[in-house]
Amino acid sequence: MDLDGLTLRQAAAELCAGKITSKALTSAALARAKATGNLNAFITLDEAGAMKAASAFDAAHTRRSACKPLGGVPVVIKDNIEVAGLPSTAGTPALKNFIPRKDAPVAARLRDAGAVIIGKTNMHELAFGISGYNAAFKSGPEPGVRSAYDSTRIAGGSSSGTAAAIGTRIVTAGLGSDTGGSVRIPCALNGCASLRPTVGRYPGEGIAPISHTRDTAGPMAATIADVAVLDRVIAGGGPIAPANPKEVRIGVVAAMLANLDDDTDVAFRAALDKLRKAGVTVVDVDMPKLADLNGQVGFPVALYEAYDDMVAYLKRTGTGITIEELAKQIASPDVKGTYDGLVIPRKLPGPDNSVVDGKPAYDAAMKTARPALQALYRDTFTKDRLDAIAFPTVPKVAIPANPESSSLANFTLFIQNTDPGSNAGVPGIQVPVALGARSKLPVGLELDGPSGSDRRLLAIGMAFESIFGRLPAPSAH
Repeated sequence: MDLDGLTLRQAAAELCAGKITSKALTSAALARAKATGNLNAFITLDEAGAMKAASAFDAAHTRRSACKPLGGVPVVIKDNIEVAGLPSTAGTPALKNFIPRKDAPVAARLRDAGAVIIGKTNMHELAFGISGYNAAFKSGPEPGVRSAYDSTRIAGGSSSGTAAAIGTRIVTAGLGSDTGGSVRIPCALNGCASLRPTVGRYPGEGIAPISHTRDTAGPMAATIADVAVLDRVIAGGGPIAPANPKEVRIGVVAAMLANLDDDTDVAFRAALDKLRKAGVTVVDVDMPKLADLNGQVGFPVALYEAYDDMVAYLKRTGTGITIEELAKQIASPDVKGTYDGLVIPRKLPGPDNSVVDGKPAYDAAMKTARPALQALYRDTFTKDRLDAIAFPTVPKVAIPANPESSSLANFTLFIQNTDPGSNAGVPGIQVPVALGARSKLPVGLELDGPSGSDRRLLAIGMAFESIFGRLPAPSAH
């Protein structure tokens, strides 16, 4: 088996045809997971459960059962998404002994489609960050989830471990969650593909929350074609065919090209050139007040809803833990500061390092700013007749992994482009485009489309990835 070249669709087809066994593929995935412990990709590796599920698939498959879309394929699940019988920690010490009795609906749908869940992946603590630098859970000598392409650098967050596991070819697919960029940022840094679906497309139950307005589960995989398979499993619908590039029209917003490092700038412009040569129409568009409107929505919504949503989650799960007890045990200084200073007291950052009451800003965001942001997206797509807006997913390649990687400055930089679409509730896909000329680290391109255009976006992404080609595997695992 060529694990480095394998995709989800290939694995499912080989398993269906009986050319490989789930036991062999799952065993190889587990072996690679253990051999790459320095990446800290996993919080729980379920060897016994995975091998039992793989053996059960193989035994049933010999009886000529119909092939399921994910039949026998090993996958991973972010550790804030509940999987029956496995700890669901959300990357935080207070929940390390919480073992749910049933799968979250999104995980159940993968399992019902035949997937073999090999483990729960590490993440930025409580999903509140972009670095994945979480010292609470580690299998390697140094803290923090590490990039599949350079173990001295961050994997991104908050769905850090799922992206690292896919990037390093442990598995071909998995699940993450996304509030402001959390499936797209780590896939950009690890060379994988992902979808942040239109909010409400997937069920949200059984997932440790930040914000019910902004949160969504998101599929992550080796290719956009694989992401499309996962989307069909979760949301239904028939097969998706690649779009015709000559019928695709994308817009580029100058404000989203700010703060780029050289590798990202060069790779993004080269990607646009390739798309133009393939017949894609690329136009410059203006989105006035985008940053201003986004700023009025992002923190006010996430930080204000985080309190009530987490209180409700802790109550529903029956952990017996209060939000104050949860906060007391937070291991990451950046997340602890956010919880203690803003989430628990229901405050927001104010002028001159002050904090202010969060309720007025939240009410204004929900009543005025968020509808205005959504209208800006709708008007832009309509006026310029766009299928999508294209931009670098993140402004920089993966930065060094250390406590400073979780700074507020890095946080705001890395969500620069992913956050506005999140706040508007529109879908976005991350497509790997190149390895940086100097860094040899992955660079990603994002496409945000109109609300509800998830399948069209996936079709466009499938066409684009055939133009860009798949990134080479990391040279060392």
